[in-house]
Amino acid sequence: MNKLLPRLLLVTGLLPTLAFAHTGGDVHDFKTGFFHPFSGFDHLLAMIAVGLWASQLGGRAQWQVPLTFVAVMTLGSSFGINGGSLPLIESGIAISLLVVGVLIAASIRLPLAFSSALVGLFALCHGAAHGAELPFAASAALYATGFLLATALLHLSGIVCANHLEQINRESLLRWLGGLIAVSSGYFWLNI
Repeated sequence: MNKLLPRLLLVTGLLPTLAFAHTGGDVHDFKTGFFHPFSGFDHLLAMIAVGLWASQLGGRAQWQVPLTFVAVMTLGSSFGINGGSLPLIESGIAISLLVVGVLIAASIRLPLAFSSALVGLFALCHGAAHGAELPFAASAALYATGFLLATALLHLSGIVCANHLEQINRESLLRWLGGLIAVSSGYFWLNI
């Protein structure tokens, strides 16, 4: 496990077609919505990072922070689906990687309310980006259900990974992953 994750991150990072999820492609059903968060390395890292950090926070935050993300992402996607736009959405997504990556790397534990508000702000950007990509004739409900479920599963994978690393006394590897996530934000920032 401790060798597989860094290799997976490296291999995925070398695939330029996975760099960004916001390509404006054909998104119209549950399956496409479900796979959308996996199609862009920026979204994939952000969703896993939220789970990693939530686990690091521990206690109620382990579940409340990811649930807050999904709830606010739902609001953001509704905003985007209904034609709303946020300035600098892609910048917000890159900043989310930087901030959450630094929080993981430095093992910073913020109060639960502040942690939830912070990920909620980032979720608004991610949700608005997803919602804005919905084609006019598409089923918003099916697409949104797909990407919300995928988001929750990616959060859960981050939680499971962090819990496993803690159980085997490899918290330093978790912090190292946080550093990689933070550094990756520079790549996304340069390619916005």
